[in-house]
Amino acid sequence: MHPGETRVPILPLNVQKLVKMGASVHVESGIGNSLCLCDDAYAKVGADVVSLGEGLAKADLVLRLRKPPVEDIARMKPGAIQAGYLDPFNAHDLIRSLAERNISAVSLEMLPRTTLAQKMDVLSSQANLAGYVAVILAASRSGKIFPMMSTPAGTIAPARVLIIGAGVAGLQAIATARRLGAVVEAFDTRPVVEEQVKSLGARFVKIDLGETGQTKEGYAKALTPEQLELQRKGLARHCSNSDIVITTAQVFGRKAPVILTHDMIVGMAPGSIVVDMAVETGGNVEGSRIDEELEIDGVRLIGLANLPGRVAYNASQMYSNNLFNFVEHFWNKAESRFELRREDELIAGCLVTHGGEIVHPAIRDLLGQGKAG
Repeated sequence: MHPGETRVPILPLNVQKLVKMGASVHVESGIGNSLCLCDDAYAKVGADVVSLGEGLAKADLVLRLRKPPVEDIARMKPGAIQAGYLDPFNAHDLIRSLAERNISAVSLEMLPRTTLAQKMDVLSSQANLAGYVAVILAASRSGKIFPMMSTPAGTIAPARVLIIGAGVAGLQAIATARRLGAVVEAFDTRPVVEEQVKSLGARFVKIDLGETGQTKEGYAKALTPEQLELQRKGLARHCSNSDIVITTAQVFGRKAPVILTHDMIVGMAPGSIVVDMAVETGGNVEGSRIDEELEIDGVRLIGLANLPGRVAYNASQMYSNNLFNFVEHFWNKAESRFELRREDELIAGCLVTHGGEIVHPAIRDLLGQGKAG
């Protein structure tokens, strides 16, 4: 369990499904406390409730939410499989420790973005909820209501919302802001998402940046410094006309691009709200700080981390389903065990360490090594 984390990796319903598949399931004592799920809720569906040390020592497959502390790796059984978030591009010591301990480490963030993998996609399931929470946060902090209202005392204009980035989080933010009645604009460097933005009732902001697009995995390509400057200039006017701006732009494995500068923020009207959803990976907004709300010339800048954790039950529900779907897909029914099929494209895309080596090409190149030690 990670300090301050309100989500849990697995719920009793999915434990019950794993037990029915033939798995022997051990859960850490107190795992469900943040959701008011007592140990008995897990024991009743067939789980053995154990201490963390006992569980790590016995497990052939360890399922987690957050990346494990390095000290936990020494407590795991050599040859075991670890699956969950790993942050492999930044957690270098952790990756080396996993290889040295002969752990097969699966980074679920790196699952290929295929149709088959959608039901296991932890990034999408959590980003979806984060997009919803960002809008609700902004609405709760704003001095303006979202919908237009016609009253005997006069007409209230709808709030104007700008969403920057139309990936999973951005699209959910658009949909949520529209449901609340706001007038919504959205910008993305990928022209291909224009149709999706419009289908949700938002206006697509077009800025000529030259050649852009998306990677084969569906992520926006990183912009050049020149393109970023063009983007900032193009967005400045839209920001100044917005009551709320929500930034969602992240590049997996890299620092988030700075999209809103200090000058762009001070160009907004006092009372406006900016939510930086990328604050945990460096931030899209100049000056944003993790888990802080700042005021800059009357504009409130929100940099709260772990937005999915603010709807912890549903976030846990989605993550738990992702984990179960991953295990079920690779479950050997005849032998009642998880089968790490390295030839499978999903495993090939997200397996970071195996057999004492760093096996993922991108991570191996980054760390400059193969065989541990």
